Amino acid sequence: MRRSVFFISDRTGITSEMLGHSLLSQFEDVEFHRMTMPFVDSVEKADQVALEIRKHAVIDGCRPIVFSTICNPELRARIHVADAQIIDFLEMFIGPLEDELGVKSSHTVGKTHSITNYDEYKNRIDAVNFAINHDDGLLPRDLAEADLILVGVSRCGKTPTCLYMALQFGLKAANYPLTPDDFGNHTLPKLLLPYRSKLFGLTIDPERLAQIRAERKPDSKYCSLESCQFEVAESEALLRHVGVPYLNTTRMSIEELATTIMHRAGLSRRTY
Repeated sequence: MRRSVFFISDRTGITSEMLGHSLLSQFEDVEFHRMTMPFVDSVEKADQVALEIRKHAVIDGCRPIVFSTICNPELRARIHVADAQIIDFLEMFIGPLEDELGVKSSHTVGKTHSITNYDEYKNRIDAVNFAINHDDGLLPRDLAEADLILVGVSRCGKTPTCLYMALQFGLKAANYPLTPDDFGNHTLPKLLLPYRSKLFGLTIDPERLAQIRAERKPDSKYCSLESCQFEVAESEALLRHVGVPYLNTTRMSIEELATTIMHRAGLSRRTY
């Protein structure tokens, strides 16, 4: 079963994609052909989108599904004439909110992903730069600025988790790799001792770690299953010994990891 899906917006399309993907994920047995159409901000563009929807209805032999976050009523009306199952998030939710709040919405285009609060936006950019500059133990001199320091063996998911937390939550997250040199003393690396309260560990199944490392350095000791088993076991033992909480990244998405860490570490997001 195959259905065409359109995510349309008068700005970036990120909101319609996010909400639409959340709904579609509940239908595992359907194959979705997904198309995003951002910046639909004129009558001409709206008419072109409606034409594309009609074209795919003919090709597929069934109505496409459309997720829309277009603000302009005239543009919405142009698209609604297409033969499709249209889920209009603004039309669906703005009305009840206006009734509850007793005020009319501004219907301003691009409010969700525009710079409406400069300080909040600056927090996000500063956090991203911090994560990049403090990847794999770089620039240890200003770790005191970190909201969080992720520790774990190489390639267990520290870097993407730090970047996600920076971009989505505005949190300054650094990461530090645990290597075989750190396992003999059964204590944290000296550099991390002053920041014990900021630490959170990541681990991973050795088999999965070996696969990931093989993509980077195939046929090396670095990616051998034996080395991965040793490093993971020693890393987990060290984290347990010093009382640092940790999560296994093998079957968790970046979104799940970042949100779980934020809540377990008692942190609050700085940007929305």
